[in-house]
Amino acid sequence: MKHTKVAIVGTGLIGQAWALVFARAGCEVRLWDGDNVALKQALLLIEKLAEELQLSGLVDDAVELMRHIRCYDDLDKALDSVDYVQESLPEVLAIKQAFYTQLDTLAPESAVIGSSTSSIPASAFTEHLKTRARCLVAHPVNPPYLIPVVEICGAPWTSPKAVQTCFDLMQTVQQKPVHVRRELDGFILNRLQGALLREAFRLVEQGYVDVDGLDVTIREGLGLRWSFMGPFETIDLNAPGGLGDYCERYGGMYQTIAADQVSTAAWSPELVDQLHKARREHLPAEALAERRNWRDRRLMALIAHKKNLESDPSTRS
Repeated sequence: MKHTKVAIVGTGLIGQAWALVFARAGCEVRLWDGDNVALKQALLLIEKLAEELQLSGLVDDAVELMRHIRCYDDLDKALDSVDYVQESLPEVLAIKQAFYTQLDTLAPESAVIGSSTSSIPASAFTEHLKTRARCLVAHPVNPPYLIPVVEICGAPWTSPKAVQTCFDLMQTVQQKPVHVRRELDGFILNRLQGALLREAFRLVEQGYVDVDGLDVTIREGLGLRWSFMGPFETIDLNAPGGLGDYCERYGGMYQTIAADQVSTAAWSPELVDQLHKARREHLPAEALAERRNWRDRRLMALIAHKKNLESDPSTRS
């Protein structure tokens, strides 16, 4: 991977995280941002994160990792002869449309261009391009250097070759790509998260449980299984005869529950305020940043644990 050249355009939190992913795998990483101050600040933050990863045993040599990353003031030079472009600009359609017009001409025609967007389909900002067949969405989960899923979703005109190239690259840099086969709002992960959030909000709003109780249910219940298996495998193991047996036993129960889960009303300001106040009672606003750091350290420990399990043949799925 040392000769694979990757340009990361946009160096916010997601761009910084992508830099770690690609540099960790030995790629030549080129950082560019329209704000030179933000670009320099991003490099310092990446260096700090690399050191934390080394302390957690997830990076062998933070100094060596940083040698793979260079900052570029000039977009043209940053894109020169690259193999792949990861766009991580703000989630604003007009900004992406304008910027992709530049990428259309500046990026080598052989380079695949992936967008980190979490909600905008590639067709919304690539239709006007001459080289639109090489453009797609490569949506990470934040932070991608710890949570490896990447949703790869092409527009109707994205070539199968571009999708496969991106898929292969993500596997090579030790991410876990998922091919989303047709465009849809929110892709897969956010739709699943949204369904859970909607029911969580409803259960609290209707007085069945409080905010902390809901979090405990996921953290100490479903979340423990979901840290190493998905929902289909979960139910496959939860009935003697597997998934079909589970559905026969519990399908009626879930159908009854689903009848209560038909509302699509927006979360009310009153409910949002209630939930926000409950969270601030557990965690003051001034402690949010440190708690985020705690979360990332816990994720590092979990990833290290899972890597140890994967190295043991007896624990592989």
